[in-house]
Parts: sequence; C-alpha cells; structure tokens
Amino acid sequence: MLAAARSLRRLSTSSSSSVRALRRVLLHHPPSPPSLPPPLPPLRTLTRAFLPHLAATHGLSAASFSTSAPSRLGERVDVRGAPAIPEEEEGEETAGALVRHDTDAYAAVELALDSVVKVFTVSSSPNYFLPWQNKAQRESMGSGFVIPGRRIVTNAHVVADHTFVLVRKHGSPTKYRAEVQAVGHECDLALLTVESEEFWDGVNSLELGDIPFLQEAVAVVGYPQGGDNISVTKGVVSRVEPTQYAHGATQLMAIQIDAAINPGNSGGPAIMGDKVAGVAFQNLSGAENIGYIIPVPVIKRFISGVEESGRYSGFCTLGVSCQATENIQLRECFGMRPEMTGVLVSRINPLSDAYKILKKDDILLEFDGVPIANDGTVPFRNRERITFDHLVSMKKPEETAVLKVLRDGKEQELRVTLRPLQPLVPVHQFDKLPSYYIFAGFVFIPFTQPYLHEFGEDWYNASPRRLCERALRELPKKAGEQLVILSQVLMDDINVGYERLAELQVKKVNGVEVENLKHLCSLVEGCTEENLRFDLDDERVIVLKYQNAKLATSRVLKRHRIPSAISSDLVEDEPTNGEVETSCTS
Repeated sequence: MLAAARSLRRLSTSSSSSVRALRRVLLHHPPSPPSLPPPLPPLRTLTRAFLPHLAATHGLSAASFSTSAPSRLGERVDVRGAPAIPEEEEGEETAGALVRHDTDAYAAVELALDSVVKVFTVSSSPNYFLPWQNKAQRESMGSGFVIPGRRIVTNAHVVADHTFVLVRKHGSPTKYRAEVQAVGHECDLALLTVESEEFWDGVNSLELGDIPFLQEAVAVVGYPQGGDNISVTKGVVSRVEPTQYAHGATQLMAIQIDAAINPGNSGGPAIMGDKVAGVAFQNLSGAENIGYIIPVPVIKRFISGVEESGRYSGFCTLGVSCQATENIQLRECFGMRPEMTGVLVSRINPLSDAYKILKKDDILLEFDGVPIANDGTVPFRNRERITFDHLVSMKKPEETAVLKVLRDGKEQELRVTLRPLQPLVPVHQFDKLPSYYIFAGFVFIPFTQPYLHEFGEDWYNASPRRLCERALRELPKKAGEQLVILSQVLMDDINVGYERLAELQVKKVNGVEVENLKHLCSLVEGCTEENLRFDLDDERVIVLKYQNAKLATSRVLKRHRIPSAISSDLVEDEPTNGEVETSCTS
C-alpha cells in the first residue's frame, strides 16, 4: 500500500502533506516571467471547437477540414472509443452534425472561460519540531471555478494553512480578496467566497454533471505552470475507481484521465459537454499524462454537507478492516455456501457503531442490499466493479446502513449508524496550530503524522520506527485518546542526563495513565508531591523535584525565546481580581 502511494505525485515544493511520498498538483513558486507565445500547431491539431469560426471567417465549409481526431470535445464516445458520427460519412448531414458538435464544444469552453479563476494563496505551515512557531511564509497558485450560489470550488491543498487568498478572473488584471468558507482535507476540496460585487460582473457559474464513461472526452481548464494565462488541455477518461488522495491520505473515488495535469491546474474543472465532470487535483509520478480528477459524487457530497451543517462534516467510514475470502478453504471454514460471497471482518474500530454490532470473524455479505464479492468489490455501472468502501463513503453522517452478515453459519440483518472516525494518530493537521506543553525543558506533544513528516520525504524510514508503526496501525480505545510523546529536551541543569529520552511515549505521570496532552498538563500542574515522575516507553523513567522544575521552566522559556509554555488550545483564561490566571484544562 505504501509503495503504491509513493507513486502519486504531489507537485508541491514545500507544503506539508499527510503522505509526503505522494505529490499533488499545486504550483508553489511565482509565475514565470512573460515570454513570447509559442508558434501555432498545425491546423489539424487544433480543437474542433474552432472550426465553425474559421469556416465562417474564410468562407469554407467545416467538412473541408481534417476530422482525424479520435474524439472531440463535447461528443459522446462509446467504450470502444468510436466517434458518434462515422468519419467516412460525407455530405450536408455530416457537415451539419460536425458544426453542431463543435459549436456546442466551443460554447462549453467559452462558458468555462467566464467561470474559471486563478487562485493566489499566501500560507504559513506550523513547525512540528518547534510547535510554538510557524515556518516561513510562502506563495502558491492554483485554479478554481464558480458554481451556483456565488461560490468558488478549488482544492483544499491550494488554500491549506492559508493566511491570505486572492482570486483573479480570466482576462482581468484585478485580484479580489477571497475568504475560505469551508475546507474538506480528506476529499481535497474547498469553497471560497468573494464579497466584492465587482468581481461577480460577467461571471458565469458551471453546473455539475455526472461520472463520465470510459473513453469519454474531457477538457481540463486551469492555470498550470509555464504561463500566466488560462490553459485548456484535452483527454479521455481511462479509469474510474477508489484512489489514494495525496493531500488527505484517504481512499475515495477518483477518475483517471490522460489529459495533461500540471502544477497550477489544481482546483480547475474538467469539462464534459457543458458541465463539470470533476476537479483536477493530482497526477502520477513517473508516467506521462496520467492525471486524476475528483468526481462529481464526491464534490456533491462535500457541498451538501457544508450546506446542511454550515461546515465540512467529513466522510463516513464503517470502522471495519476486512479480508478477502477468495480462498475456497477459508470460505468453507466459515460456513459459506457455494453461492455466497463476502468478506471476513478482521478488526473493528472501538469508536465505531459497528464495534457494538459486528464481531470479529463475521462474514459481511451485503451492504444496503448490494452483494459484496469475495474480493470486496460491488457492481458499478456497465461491467465495472468498485470496492464497497465507496458505498460507505457516500453515506451522510448519522445515516443508517443495513448489513447482511453470516455469523456462526446463520445469516443476520444488522443496522449500523455511520459517522466519520478520527484515527488515534491524526493523518493531517491543516489550518490549526499544533498543541504542546513545556515543563522543565521537556517538550510534550500529541503524536501526529505531520510530526513524522518533519523527518523529510523519506519519513517512513527516517522517523523513529516504533512511532511510525503506531501511527499506521494502532486504533484508539476511547474517545479523546492521544499518544503523548516527549518530542525533545531543551537543555538545562534540571534535565541533564535525560536528553537521550526524546521521541518516547509518555505512559504515566505519578502513576496515573495519560489519556491525552490536556490530561498530562493537568496532572503536572496539579502535582502535590515533592517529586514528579514520568514513566515512558521502554520502561524509562524521569524524576524531577517538582518545585525546582517549575522554577526551571521560566528559565528555559527565556533562554529559548519561547512566548508560552502552553499552546493556546490548552490554556484556560479566568480573570481574577483584574489578573489573568493561566491553567491547563482536562
């Protein structure tokens, strides 16, 4: 799984991402300087959308131009890639059909030109090694498009950790201030709004279409690197299946196309006919013209969640790990009859509703009445199959799903409530400051994957092995649980000899098991004993004289120019006699 994930390109030079080996399509450098326009390609390679215009200008018929292109923008193409109009047919009817199709395509591109915007983002990501400060500010660019309701759709990674966002229309020299209304990092989508009435003059909105069939033509519109003006590239749909999203490190449906998707294309629409077929967001490393777009069902699911709750609501998960039952001996062992198909439940997340309903070694036969094959797939369109996780992800939070399971040789129908689930080790922490607590020079933080990413692109091999294994495999046992680690030791007389105990998990404080960072903070601040004891991983122990350690904390903060010993999310401010008292909350 990890090797496959590394092959996706995240075309970002400096941004933090949940899966650093993945490369998303985002331009993180200033626009290239103006250059002379490239020479026009031969006439036969121009998009057919411009033929009617050329014919009218030069007094020629559209039929006099070459029609050798295998598929044209706006035309329907069957699964074999055959054009809807046979090319050997000639005459007025054929010419009229070509003009009609090309005119529709030209109109679609014209509509897109009045809908697609360039997004300019200034962002600053947290430093997880030094959680009290941010990294250097950087500028990046992406694309977006307008949808009904005066909203702009773009990618989440285009505006991740943003401090300032501007948008510019095609053909306009003016940039307008934009606000981020909602961000869904799992699905890599974001909604922007612009208050300026001037911006909306002459702007058209694009309608969302449907999932295109294989070999259907799409045109990707955006602002990729290599120039400052809008760009249109054309391709066909190659594959539709769940794919690893580089930005959010989640598995959701994606559409693979062979149109060129380059840095800066992120957030731009893929047009099919006169509607949006998806949003460009990433491509594949080491391959030519293999790009991915976010399909309409995922876009609609994101937008509907924002409209209903006013914020991003997340994508549901069943909270179950399953094993394929392709081996006949395995199926016979669990009492599956020859006509039965399904998957074996191997692990269940304790925070999920399924934990109270399903059991290990259950055979999951159907999801909402859809039979699950022995390889975990379900039917999808015409002779296509897709993993049943897609059915789960399209459910809204708190919706109920009907599961048919085989337990101890008997079939049962069970109902499970679905909701988004947070992992024990967060995969990403965009748009928020990291938590930390400093005491006597010991820096305590909740363990997250962004912390591992600070070890570099090869974080899987460069980071502490035990922490890495926990990040990828461990499940939470109760809500609010965090793995708290000692990330580093800021040297002082009080902690000499403990400097080699960094990057270990904190298990207990004075004999009390640590639930999360807030809990650790409250245990330390509320200590009433002479000694303060930390029990760490590998049976390591730290013992401090409590009062001396409290005095040392202010000394360490001053020496390292750290503004506060506690991150803002752990601070409770209570005015008392005109003063502000700072304490940890549990």
